Amino acid sequence: MKAVQIQEYGPPSVLVLRDVEEPRPADGEVRIKLSVAGMSFGDTYMRRGYYAPPHTYPTKLPYIPGLDGWGQIDALGKGVSGWKVGDKVTYCLGYHSYAQYVTVPAWKVVKIPDGFDEDVACALMINGLTAYYLTHFLYPLTDDDTCLIHAGAGSVGQMVIQLAKSRGARVITTVGTRKKGEIAKERGADEVVFYREVDFVDAVRKLTDGKGVDVAYDSVGLETYRRSMKCLRVRGVCSLYGAASGIPDCVRPMEDLAENGSIFVTRSHLAHYIRNADDLAKATSVLFSAYKDGKLAVALHPKPLELGEASEAHRALEARETTGKILLRVP
Repeated sequence: MKAVQIQEYGPPSVLVLRDVEEPRPADGEVRIKLSVAGMSFGDTYMRRGYYAPPHTYPTKLPYIPGLDGWGQIDALGKGVSGWKVGDKVTYCLGYHSYAQYVTVPAWKVVKIPDGFDEDVACALMINGLTAYYLTHFLYPLTDDDTCLIHAGAGSVGQMVIQLAKSRGARVITTVGTRKKGEIAKERGADEVVFYREVDFVDAVRKLTDGKGVDVAYDSVGLETYRRSMKCLRVRGVCSLYGAASGIPDCVRPMEDLAENGSIFVTRSHLAHYIRNADDLAKATSVLFSAYKDGKLAVALHPKPLELGEASEAHRALEARETTGKILLRVP
């Protein structure tokens, strides 16, 4: 089959379309003939080798990136029940999605409802589930809370804003351009801070009358994480869920935690919040219903890309040129 594979960690150019062996489903797995492979910012971390040492998202070379996609089941492994060949499905936290076929543990597979937009269903996997666990699980927002969301115009950031507002929270978000500020406002952000023009710490402190926010959702990482901590109220929570600007170095117990108000900092992974079929069913029910009811807008990248254009897509992601989920059409 055709697949985009990396044989060494590095820049987007290491993503090469190759002929590789077609996978076979193991016990408890289904095989999916993909129509679309989803792309997430986390794929760029794997390509760079950030996840080579950890075991949560193992990326041993040679490696086919990609954690989500949609297509039709074309084979079942032993012990799989509740699924049949021909079912139209999407999935979360699979591996090796930049390919014509992928095998996925059956519990991670989600049936696409009849009439539901398949591309949107895919975007509600890694991206939507990330927004869900941040706002509903890691720090369950209420109407008494104020949150800070970095990269509010990104495909995940837009959904974090909307889900935060659905829970009644006040939303402050950072963006880099006026156009992105308009997107964040359209999604419901109460306050937009242009981080290239002002110090976002000062801006957040002023907007909260010096108190600070209850929770900061930080997907930027190295450039922002220490300043995100300075935006928190006493005993507030900072979730580092990405590293678009690079991997942060160590958190300092005195300067970062104690002096900022005995705060809590976590480097959260989706895999630790969606751990079984019940978690997945609960989360996707919320997301699919919100979209169907018109309460959740899902941004998709407007330019269709082919599987062989993965390197260009990664370049655009890292240059922060995108505001919607990128999907790769699979031949």
